[in-house]
Amino acid sequence: MEKHMLLTWMLLCSLLRLSATQNPAPEGVLNCCEGDVLFLLDSSGSVSSYEHSRMLTFLSELLLPFSLGEDQVRVGLLQVGTRPRLEFGFDTYSTQSGLKAALRSIKPLRGDTNTVEALRVAKDQVLVPGAAGGARPGLPRVLVWLTDGIKPGDVIGPMAELQKEGVAVLVVSTGHGNYQVLRQVVTPPIENHLYFVDIDDMSIITEDLRDAIIEIIRAERINVRDVSTNSAMLQWRPVLSGLTGYYEIRFGPLPTGGTGGGTGGTGTSPSTGGSHYRRLTQSADSSTVRLTGLKPDTTYTATLTPESNEQAFNTLSVTFTTKPEVLSPAAVTVSESGQTSVRVSWGPLQPETVTSYYIEYSALPRGKLQAVTVARTQNSTLLKGLQPDTTYLVTISARHASGKEKAMSVKVCTQEVTPALADLQLTTVGSDSVQVDWKGSVAGLKGYWLTWEETQSSVSAQRSSFYLPPDSLSTRLTHLPPSARVCVSPIYKTARGEGLCCTAQFDSDALAYGYRS
Repeated sequence: MEKHMLLTWMLLCSLLRLSATQNPAPEGVLNCCEGDVLFLLDSSGSVSSYEHSRMLTFLSELLLPFSLGEDQVRVGLLQVGTRPRLEFGFDTYSTQSGLKAALRSIKPLRGDTNTVEALRVAKDQVLVPGAAGGARPGLPRVLVWLTDGIKPGDVIGPMAELQKEGVAVLVVSTGHGNYQVLRQVVTPPIENHLYFVDIDDMSIITEDLRDAIIEIIRAERINVRDVSTNSAMLQWRPVLSGLTGYYEIRFGPLPTGGTGGGTGGTGTSPSTGGSHYRRLTQSADSSTVRLTGLKPDTTYTATLTPESNEQAFNTLSVTFTTKPEVLSPAAVTVSESGQTSVRVSWGPLQPETVTSYYIEYSALPRGKLQAVTVARTQNSTLLKGLQPDTTYLVTISARHASGKEKAMSVKVCTQEVTPALADLQLTTVGSDSVQVDWKGSVAGLKGYWLTWEETQSSVSAQRSSFYLPPDSLSTRLTHLPPSARVCVSPIYKTARGEGLCCTAQFDSDALAYGYRS
């Protein structure tokens, strides 16, 4: 008897293992995603019954792991034919069994591939946020177009309009034509959202396409924003809205070894890795809370547990790092640089932590050290009485109320003195030449820039420019056109000084020109 029961049990176990092998349970992605996905299925005359059936089977396998429902993923199907038809909308199926049965019963439309009209239906009816039977406001919307790639129509414009409204577009083509059109309509990145596959090999892209969809509609049910050095804002979807209950928030730094303890809102918990944590509660209608008293440049973990006797919810968690502490001055800029002054600015302005700023400056390499103190509410100062064309080292030191001091240095340069040309005279020599004389020769002079140009030509005027060394105070220009305008400017190390111009008055028809110094 025992032997018979043992054989029966072994046979039953074998059958169960065989059944599990033949029908593997799908890996659920429960609570991972929230969004509305519309499938645009080509069922026109260019798609055979076999191909249509294979596409529907592919969709059934693709959607199998998703949790369907109002707070999860919703699916719609719009078929493309001469007259496109919405087979079912987003609010039709909330169970996998109902969805699978619907996909098995769908028949092809045949006729023309009127994709443009189908896109109009999708845009104006199905994917409209907040409309009756339409998409849910504030959640991701995805359009997945399954096509054979034959005569897709003028779809670039309508697809661009959908993307402009925030709809992510993915394409699966069982043909290998119209690549340029299809690549223009998908939402970047193209390599993740455009697939070319033979009808009998569609299963090989199932996982990749599913991952691409998940990436778009992954539910960000708790996130962190406005992170500073000592605070952060937690934000979540108000899942308790309309229910009685509260939210429990626990947060603390990620453990680096050892545990802590405490009472009255602090303690240690496995939910925060056993580290020291703080506890807050928020009302059922809340969706945000600010975490304060955090340490700079520290990684924290926070958990959010919706507590209600009416419904069970998962605990959500998030990890974030506070910003490093920034002590002023962290940046120094220079502006309004003149010959004897320069403005120095710094930041960030921290009047609540800084008591005063101390500015030291001296000419390099061994100039006299000078200093000035400015109030904590001031983030710039104008340094005056400086030497022209000189490099200074400026150091800004902040004295913080905590006793800390921070300093930052910067090199600044005053502008060079560039005296104008003192005098310019032209003396006519013959019918087409002039003697040019000027006064200059000051310290720091690098040379002169002489330019002459024709002033009476109605076509293309003649013009010429050339450099003269600093010891030149005169030159002769020959073969000038009538009424030539002559200008001389002094050149210094960093800029050109103000010059003078005179017009040569003589009669000449000469076109050739030159100069002699």
